[in-house]
Amino acid sequence: MKAAGFAAQQASLQRFPTNDSTRKGNLAEVVLAEYVVAANTLTLPVYRLRYNPNVDQSMKGDDVLAFDLDAKPVRIVVGEAKFRGVSTNAAVKEIVEGLVRSHKAGIPVSLQFVAERLFEANQTELGTKVLNCATLFARGELHIDYVGMLLSDAQAATRVDTATPASLHRLAMISLGLADPDALVTDCYEKLE
Repeated sequence: MKAAGFAAQQASLQRFPTNDSTRKGNLAEVVLAEYVVAANTLTLPVYRLRYNPNVDQSMKGDDVLAFDLDAKPVRIVVGEAKFRGVSTNAAVKEIVEGLVRSHKAGIPVSLQFVAERLFEANQTELGTKVLNCATLFARGELHIDYVGMLLSDAQAATRVDTATPASLHRLAMISLGLADPDALVTDCYEKLE
């Protein structure tokens, strides 16, 4: 917009959330997405936060949807992330319950969204592979794993270890514990435009 002579209008556009809860949730989601991709041979073809029409509200759907489309069988990882300034057993249970709901629903709710964004970006081959996951699911040829993450205080690991129920076979729960998790949020958003 600057190049087109609309610098003042660009300044008035809100590109990042100002709502504290949304900032915290988005940060947890980004950390989980980056971890899942770095720790596996997975790709995250669409960062859904880039498509949020209302930056001060959280988006609905899967927090993370990562793929290994070359695996036999094709593998999807569905992720759910939560930020809590103070960790609680209830936060861990909330994460797990969300992933159990996703498992019971079958095909990941954001699959169509990811495919549509890829088609819009003219990534037709990748979009077709992602969309084909629905067919693979119907045939029983799709491997879906679930990962939850609690980004919280120094007690986060203890909460995850003690409060994660064994309600889903293909579930991994991880934690990121910080002495002052709120300070991380402040630091991350402080210099953004």
